[in-house]
Amino acid sequence: MGLLDWAKSQFIDVIEWQDQTNDTLLHQYDCRGNEIKNGAQLIVRESQAAVFVKEGELGDVFSPGKYTLDTNNMPILTSLKSWKYAFNSPFKAEVYMVNTKVFTAQKWGTPNVFYVRDQDFGRVSLRAFGTYSFRVADPGMFVQKISGTKSEFRVNEIAEELRSLIITNLIAAIGESKVSLLDLAAHYKTLGDLCIKSLNTSDYGLQFTQFLINSISLPEELQKKLDEGTGMNMLGDMNKYQQMSMADAMKTAASNPGGGGGMEGMMGMMMMNNMMNQQMQQQQMQQQMMNQQMMNQGGGYGQPYGQAAPPPPPMASSYYAYINGQQAGPFPIPTLQQMAAQGQFTPDTQVWKQGMPGWAAANTVPELASVFGATPPPPPMPGGVPPMPGA
Repeated sequence: MGLLDWAKSQFIDVIEWQDQTNDTLLHQYDCRGNEIKNGAQLIVRESQAAVFVKEGELGDVFSPGKYTLDTNNMPILTSLKSWKYAFNSPFKAEVYMVNTKVFTAQKWGTPNVFYVRDQDFGRVSLRAFGTYSFRVADPGMFVQKISGTKSEFRVNEIAEELRSLIITNLIAAIGESKVSLLDLAAHYKTLGDLCIKSLNTSDYGLQFTQFLINSISLPEELQKKLDEGTGMNMLGDMNKYQQMSMADAMKTAASNPGGGGGMEGMMGMMMMNNMMNQQMQQQQMQQQMMNQQMMNQGGGYGQPYGQAAPPPPPMASSYYAYINGQQAGPFPIPTLQQMAAQGQFTPDTQVWKQGMPGWAAANTVPELASVFGATPPPPPMPGGVPPMPGA
């Protein structure tokens, strides 16, 4: 190699970067101490940018395209080197090739719980995770603020910093939105949009193009209570719940007719009876409150002023019964009539209610006479002739 060939080899005439990776954000072009000659070719591929730095000062930034380096397209570097008249001599500069493509499906999550204050539950610990996408929007700022003098910079080197930034902005977004914890899942997109807006105000030269929240999980104890509450809401108010339970209990009792129903039928009737008692007590309390309110207002509808309101209706009688060797009840009289029709309550069944001195056979209690009087006669035997009216 002659002296002239050696001299030519010390000058760089083509600058380009062919990225063979999927996660490189920045690559410093290897000049190996050589100088860039006047008229050198700069090739910037799609989704790339070339950033020139001279002695620590940011120079020119080139977008995708093919350039011939001279004073016409390097105004900043020209001013830094004080090339007042021409760009005739080779020069040294650091050249950083920046990847500006969108890096998608980057995962984020909270390694530990974070705390927010909710208007319904107070201070609550949460966990969250999701994905985000980002790109380098300002290559010059990215080189200055993030990469520094590194010759190569990959996505994983900034991932931890971005995760911390995301969590900080997510907590702020939840507070700003004032969304209840019960409604968080329906507002993931709103929270994501708030996070993108605040994340893109950072001075890293990055742009978040997408931010998705996959889940914000509540503490297990709180989630369990919310699930229980949701189940009750699906059933409606307590009265509707009682009505459904009563209907189920009646079906259970009806599926075990006659004396062979056993304790399963009795349990169904007991459940139905307890629900009926609770509902009747609630209705009576509501009626008493309404009557009291009307009295305080000076009378009710169609009631002369000063006339006393009628007393509340008396409580329906309920009896305990000794059935199948066990005490059950209390049962209101309509329930005893149903039990008698099914053969589970007979005239010899021992009963008791408040005010009675002791247990007594049902047929000795005058109030229960209607229970057995309303019981239909047994059906005729197969092949028999029904009795004539009046017979």
